[in-house]
Amino acid sequence: MPIINCKIGDNVTWHHEELINLYGCEIGYNTKIGTFVEIGSGVTIGHHCRLQSFVFIPPGVEIGDHVFIGPHVCFTNVKLPKPGVDQRDCLLKTRVGNGVMIGANATILPVITIGDNAVIGAGVTVTKSIVIGQIVK
Repeated sequence: MPIINCKIGDNVTWHHEELINLYGCEIGYNTKIGTFVEIGSGVTIGHHCRLQSFVFIPPGVEIGDHVFIGPHVCFTNVKLPKPGVDQRDCLLKTRVGNGVMIGANATILPVITIGDNAVIGAGVTVTKSIVIGQIVK
């Protein structure tokens, strides 16, 4: 699987290069990436992050430093897909602050800001912005 046009910081690790897809993203130093992770073009991921297996991060997402993202977490960048519309024309931005923890199988809808040190529980669908330090179950 490809790693194409990425800016990757020092000490970024992954277990199997052939089991990740990285497209035009920027990844900060000391970040760890699990297997079957896909990161889209223009995504930025901070330093000292951990992305577990099967994480999907499409274009339009910005992730801060010291963020933990559990397995099978899915970010979205289009609220309502429409047939025949080029989805690249309607990408929506999402920002994840520093020190955030996101549990397994969470879904993060677009146009969301997750404040620093917030905790998103496993299986939660985040539909609105989360304030600094908030715990969402």
